[in-house]
Amino acid sequence: MYKQNEKMKTDGKKSMQAGSGAGITAPRFWKTMIVIGVLIAGVSVLFFAQPATKAGAVEMVVYKSPSCKCCDKWVDHMRDAGFKVTTRDSIKSTYGIMPGLRSCHTAVVEGYVVEGHVPADDIKRLLQERPAVAGLAAPGMPMGSPGMEGRYKDPYDVLTFDRNGRTTIYARY
Repeated sequence: MYKQNEKMKTDGKKSMQAGSGAGITAPRFWKTMIVIGVLIAGVSVLFFAQPATKAGAVEMVVYKSPSCKCCDKWVDHMRDAGFKVTTRDSIKSTYGIMPGLRSCHTAVVEGYVVEGHVPADDIKRLLQERPAVAGLAAPGMPMGSPGMEGRYKDPYDVLTFDRNGRTTIYARY
């Protein structure tokens, strides 16, 4: 037994004996095991993790007509941009959306109203800047806006609006 213990020492360190008699020092063995563990954990996180845009997604409620196909496309555009979208039947007067600003759907996101086919980047900018407005509108159903893609693209404006009906141009397309 004494000779076996002497054989297990290499440079003053205990070694782990392999079947062939070659050894790995204990500190090296544990470093290797830690590296393998970290690699396994990293691969597991990559494999099982949800995309970051979904985990921290901003919630949005969209009020729309159940039969409107362009509204469905706009909802897909918002989901693709990372928003968590819930759809409900349309309600415009509750949010003070004047007839001249109306479109086919209304969304509510973090206290703001979004009327019509407003691009996701404008909504993200609104949520970042937090201006003192009721919301954004893309009046009508402009061709070429998100959800209204087609053979041509109409120029259109995205407007801010307040509860008194005042508007300003927020973006031009």
